[in-house]
Amino acid sequence: MRAGSGMIQLTDIASLTEFKRNSTDALKRLKETGQPQVLTVNGRAEMVVQDVTSYQRLLDMVDRAEAIEGIRRGLESATRGEGRPAEEIYAEFRARHSLAPGV
Repeated sequence: MRAGSGMIQLTDIASLTEFKRNSTDALKRLKETGQPQVLTVNGRAEMVVQDVTSYQRLLDMVDRAEAIEGIRRGLESATRGEGRPAEEIYAEFRARHSLAPGV
């Protein structure tokens, strides 16, 4: 895959046998390019190998996308008038737990 393209290139596909045979070179390429490699078994894509830095970046992007989606849903809910004001929730919490105002 190339940065931002979302497409797998033919150069990013190798058989598992080839990967094992040339693992040192393959690992070097993974670290240098940051691009994942698709591994095939009997001609079928079976797994993806990626360096840990690129994988962590992918996980971070997923977390960010999920947070943005949660915020979007919350804003839509507020626009529809759903939910309760924070002050009301805080007052209820203080009363339930016998806390002084302002705590």
